[in-house]
Amino acid sequence: MKPYFAHETAVIDPDCNIGSGTNIWHFSHVMSNCVMGKNCNLGQNVVISPEVILGNNVKVQNNVSIYTGVICEDDVFLGPSMVFTNIINPRSAIKRKDQYSKTLVKRGASIGANATIVCGITIGEYAFIGAGAVVVKDVLPYALVVGNPSKQIGWISEYGHSLNFNELGHAICAESKEEYELKDNKVEKVVST
Repeated sequence: MKPYFAHETAVIDPDCNIGSGTNIWHFSHVMSNCVMGKNCNLGQNVVISPEVILGNNVKVQNNVSIYTGVICEDDVFLGPSMVFTNIINPRSAIKRKDQYSKTLVKRGASIGANATIVCGITIGEYAFIGAGAVVVKDVLPYALVVGNPSKQIGWISEYGHSLNFNELGHAICAESKEEYELKDNKVEKVVST
C-alpha cells in the first residue's frame, strides 16, 4: 500500500518520490523524477513537472502548474491559479529546455491566488505575496509584496499578520505574541534563550 493518497483520476508518472501523508486530488498530474515531502496537499488540476522539489507540508491549491526548475521548501502555500514560469524569454519555435531558470520559494512563504512568479528569483522565508501580484525580483524574508510589478508594502509575521515596528525596530505578532526585530532592512524573529 502506498504511503500517500492519490485520487483515481490523478496521474502519477514513474520514478516519483512522494512522502507519507501526502494527498493528490482530482485530475492532477505528477511527472517523473519529482520529489514531494510528507503531508503535502495537491488540489484539483495541479501539474508537477519533472524534477520539481516540494518540501514537507506544502499546500498547492487548485489549478497550479509547478514547472521544472522550481523548488518549494517546507510549509510553502501556493494559492489557487498562481503561476510559475521557467523561461525568461519563451518562444514557441525556439527550444530552450536547457535554459530553465531556477526559482526558490523558501520555508513558510505564501503566494496568493492568481499571482505570477517570473523565473530566476528567490522568495524569502515567510514572505507573503498578495493575490494577483507579478513578482519579477527577489523578495526578502518576512516581506509583504503586492501589485504589478510587485512592490514591498510592509513586513509580515510567521502567522501572517502585519508587523508594525516601533522606533527601536521591534514588533509583536498579534496572534503568536512572538517578537520580531527590524535592522538594516532585514527582519528576524527574536528567539528567547
